[in-house]
Amino acid sequence: MGLKLYNSMSRRIEGFEPLDPQNIRLYACGPTVYDRAHVGNARAMVVVDLLHRLLRHLYGDQRVRLVRNVTDVDDKIIERSVERGETIAALTARTLAAYHEDMAAIGCLPPTIEPRATEHIPHMIAMIERLMAQGQAYEDGAGTVLFRTAAMPNYGALSRLSREDLIAGARIDVSEVKEDPRDFVLWKPQKSEEPDDSAFDSPWGRGRPGWHIECSAMALEHLGATFDIHLGGLDLRFPHHENEIAQSCCGNGTDFMARYWVHNGFVTVEGEKMSKSLGNFFTVPDLLNKGYKGEAIRLALLETHYRAPLDLTEAKLKAAQNRLDGLYRDLAAGADFGEADLRGLNEDLQPSQVLKNPANFHALGFLQNNPEIWFKGMPQGGEERIEAMIKARALAKKEKDFARADEIRDLLGQEGIVLEDGAGGTTWRLA
Repeated sequence: MGLKLYNSMSRRIEGFEPLDPQNIRLYACGPTVYDRAHVGNARAMVVVDLLHRLLRHLYGDQRVRLVRNVTDVDDKIIERSVERGETIAALTARTLAAYHEDMAAIGCLPPTIEPRATEHIPHMIAMIERLMAQGQAYEDGAGTVLFRTAAMPNYGALSRLSREDLIAGARIDVSEVKEDPRDFVLWKPQKSEEPDDSAFDSPWGRGRPGWHIECSAMALEHLGATFDIHLGGLDLRFPHHENEIAQSCCGNGTDFMARYWVHNGFVTVEGEKMSKSLGNFFTVPDLLNKGYKGEAIRLALLETHYRAPLDLTEAKLKAAQNRLDGLYRDLAAGADFGEADLRGLNEDLQPSQVLKNPANFHALGFLQNNPEIWFKGMPQGGEERIEAMIKARALAKKEKDFARADEIRDLLGQEGIVLEDGAGGTTWRLA
């Protein structure tokens, strides 16, 4: 199909050759659901969505499978649930529903499969047991299981860090009896102060999985031992992706995990690293509340090539919004932009030429509203976001979280959307 991608493993642009042209398989590291998505998260998912849409365009919708995982148990989630006095299940369900709203607002298609970590604990345990049986993992005697990095001869091939840098960048965890300072946790025991719903039964006692094993287990379950493309932000290259590769290759007996590794660059805001202390830490809802529409945020995130650093500025957001306003005016005047031609994206997802042609905008997740709704002030993200919020409300009602259901209804009401519940479900209309 002529698609070329920069492969972080080889450090060069390569022609894309799927392992099976009838079954294109992608894995993207998804959210840790304890808070709303910030603009760095948004950029990563917009890049995933861009490639997802392009592959569907090239190979057909039914031949492309995107798995985007959900981390719904980890230290931050536990801390937040304790702070707010709510169960982990309630916190993560509410936050995941909000994440779906945010992704719909910026035009991201839903993944084919969205596995949750807590639903795959048995898969993680099975993989850890296999690694231990093969001598590639060991227990410290106190309920912590660690991966033996010496079992992976080319450990560090993705990040290409020196041994010293691998040690310096590794997460130091609870165990003090590591055989090698680079070894990392596969399973950790429950701490006495942690709530019971944060832990699971295992052969090593109650505890929970380490950070990395969940992706290896879920990728194996839903994509197989090897697949085509693994995506994520540049910050995940080490240690997360490096450790995924080690676990997966050793546990599954393969030479590689993903054929191509695609990483997007970092985001700064007005030239500064995002920081709450600087007042430039923005979530997707923060930008929506500042008046920028979801498609404008998406355009501002896509206009810079995905591998380059992106400095998100007010000027870029305003320019993106103005450009989309102009395109919607053209549509209202009866403009016919013609057929989409996405071949320019074949060169490592270069956006510049493709975004010059208005005919390509709808295929890239833009112009999803009709002009009347766009200018009338329909909630950001168009119909997709409204439907996502209606589904989130239905889930909240099913789980008897009526406060959350009312919150969603009221939020839409403030944006001029009236929900009407009936025997056939919930419908909506503009006020």
